[in-house]
Amino acid sequence: MQKVTWIVFLMLVVRFHSFSQDLSLETDYILLSLNKYGELVGLLDKVTGSDYIIPHQNPSLIRIRVEGDYWTPNAIASGGELISLNYPVGNTTLEIAVKTHARYVSFEVVSVVSDAEIDLIVWGPYPTVISETIGESVGVVRNTDFALGIQALNVKTLGGYPSSEDDIEPAYDIFETGNLTDVEGDWRQKKYYRGQTAKPVEGGSVLQGYTRNRNTDRIIENWGHTHYLAPAYEDGGIVGSKIAIFGCPPAEALAVIGEIELAEGLPHPMIDGEWAKTARSATASYLIIGFAEDDLDEALALTKKAGLKYLYHGHPFKSWGHFPLIEKSFPDNWQSMKRSVDRAKEQGVSLGVHTLSNFIQTNDPYVTPIPDQRLAKVGQSVLVGDLDADAEEIVIESPLFFNQMKNNSLKAVLIGDEIIRYDEVSDSQPWRLLGCIRGAYGTTASAHRKGESVGKLMDHGYKVFLSDAALSEKIAITLANLFNETGLLQISFDGLEGVWSTGMGQYARALFTKTWYDHLHPDIQGRVINDASNPSHFNWHINTRYNWGEPWYAGFRESQTQYRLMNQDFYRRNLLPSMLGWFSMNSQTSIEDTEWLLARAAGFDAGFAFNVNLHQVAENKASEAIFQAINTWETARMSGAFTKEQKLRMEDIKNEFHLEPVGANEWKLYQYKIERFVHDQKIRQPGEPVHSVFEFDNPFDEQELMFLIDLTLGDGDRSAKIQSIKIEINNHAELEIPVSMDQSQVLKLGRDGVIALYEKNWDLVQSIQVDRKIPLLKRGKNSILIDAEFLTDGRSSLKFELKAISSPEKVVPSAD
Repeated sequence: MQKVTWIVFLMLVVRFHSFSQDLSLETDYILLSLNKYGELVGLLDKVTGSDYIIPHQNPSLIRIRVEGDYWTPNAIASGGELISLNYPVGNTTLEIAVKTHARYVSFEVVSVVSDAEIDLIVWGPYPTVISETIGESVGVVRNTDFALGIQALNVKTLGGYPSSEDDIEPAYDIFETGNLTDVEGDWRQKKYYRGQTAKPVEGGSVLQGYTRNRNTDRIIENWGHTHYLAPAYEDGGIVGSKIAIFGCPPAEALAVIGEIELAEGLPHPMIDGEWAKTARSATASYLIIGFAEDDLDEALALTKKAGLKYLYHGHPFKSWGHFPLIEKSFPDNWQSMKRSVDRAKEQGVSLGVHTLSNFIQTNDPYVTPIPDQRLAKVGQSVLVGDLDADAEEIVIESPLFFNQMKNNSLKAVLIGDEIIRYDEVSDSQPWRLLGCIRGAYGTTASAHRKGESVGKLMDHGYKVFLSDAALSEKIAITLANLFNETGLLQISFDGLEGVWSTGMGQYARALFTKTWYDHLHPDIQGRVINDASNPSHFNWHINTRYNWGEPWYAGFRESQTQYRLMNQDFYRRNLLPSMLGWFSMNSQTSIEDTEWLLARAAGFDAGFAFNVNLHQVAENKASEAIFQAINTWETARMSGAFTKEQKLRMEDIKNEFHLEPVGANEWKLYQYKIERFVHDQKIRQPGEPVHSVFEFDNPFDEQELMFLIDLTLGDGDRSAKIQSIKIEINNHAELEIPVSMDQSQVLKLGRDGVIALYEKNWDLVQSIQVDRKIPLLKRGKNSILIDAEFLTDGRSSLKFELKAISSPEKVVPSAD
């Protein structure tokens, strides 16, 4: 039942009444107050009496924009469950349906009367005094006592503010993709924003949303182009724009959003009967393997060995657009994938695929031999005269859309059914496209008549074309059909920024994923996991999670490490499941690096993608231990076995750990103290010592020495070789190792007390016997002397990793 409360008594009737006192809308937790000017003047916590609106700012419930100028209402009237906002421009009246629910209030624009053309409306911005936790994408701000949130209740109501006409949400203090290992400082202090549905401001935060009127074509700046045609899009305009506002204790914010989703018909994805935002399997780690139908069993065996339930193909498609599968791997196209899915299901594994959303490769049927007229265009002009089939210059009426060379990788135009590539645009009239290649991408060169349209095709640096709104919808439906017909249960919408080609920014992102989601069979819809590379407020409801962090730049410990850590903060403040991104195993990946990753996953309770190549797995002789470690750690993590204190220690990338199974549901957790030293090759006068001395502080009980040693080349060195390594502890206990090793090898002394020489791929070369006991590291400070005989000239270095290990901590599944 709706609860509408007046601060002064007033009988509500169907006829509208103006009022001179505040109107309050009441939920279980808040009183939301509007004054006679349609301004939001109160967001009151009913329990504590705290008002969370920043005082004296009085934001309007809705602002309108007409010809670029913003207007606020100057009067408000009420009748039943409707309020009417009047504006001093164009005799404008907005009629708003208001409905209170137990834990939120909804507002919907149900009619507009105006002599003016309204560009857009803005809900808010609503200023709050809350600044502790700002969920910029989900639209929720929290402190220790209370949470306030705004939710867009349909796909055309956008989270954020129309800061630019392209509707691409700005990101604040964001780092571009690439190697982010040089980011300095504590990641917890980094403010890293994706969107602005909630946004920090002086004194607190704001909550905001908007809807644009898209009934006419617009020329905007978009994605590197100063002039871009955003075509008209018929969606009813600002009528139907709808939001919810809620307040509650912070621990209940996620549950309230779930209630809003169900009550308002928003996407509410499930995973095997549980809401995806709370399901443990939302953080499930997975293997990425380029499997084929005939080697699927090998990939499945690895997945099960790792104790994982999802196997993902990174690049199964012959082309993006129609999404045919690579014939060599899947000879019967989607039917081959369906057979693979069925075989995997029998073994308890779900299959998934990676996509580039609306990217369209030049070999796809949308491009060749007859191009689809719905390929996205930057804009268009017309032919000034007739064009022969072999002409290499094209005379056009205007160069406006054609001489923008940023984000213009393919330099392609569409005339009729022919794609033509050009080199440049003439610098004076008559405007000409020069250096033309006719019949590009397998289209047919043909003659064209004066006045025909010349469309500048939009493209991407991946050397692909993109889609307009109609073709984006078609591609999304094709992806849904792929899942319905094959039973695939995991997808990543990588490259989702590609739909900016529509000129509709974040709106297009939400339309694309919602179209896909709406066309899934209920059985698939209730089990599928999806993520994306580009979030939006509405897509928060559709995407199971996000999984950023690329493995291509360095090893596990270095590739985008700070980026991955900052993402965990993003997930937490936006009430999302945590993921660590992709990590790529190669033939030299070590068990130590793997456990470094697994400890981070346990610390943040975050899943990850483990990208492997079957050939490199076979080459790496530590593979068995690596996959067993993944099984051990992920089984413990998914059972909730680690305590808050343990997880906090594992968040620190400087701390390293080892986990051992004890029984079916019990493990031993060990923490390492690790220091890394470098002993350089030195040139000294005869008789002068060339050893190095370091200090190692062992915080644990006295124990035998453990180390890893490898050899690195100096600048200009082609090879390096050492022999007779000597280690002395506390000027007393010596360990002389009779070994000869080069830069392709690793020397290891582990807990088993065995000194072993390995190739870089962990193939055992030899076990080395020594004539005395392994030296002991005492508790506290230890002096470590390292020496070795370098057999080659140059500036090579011996890298020495020294470690000590703690007593075990018992780990068992949580009772919760």
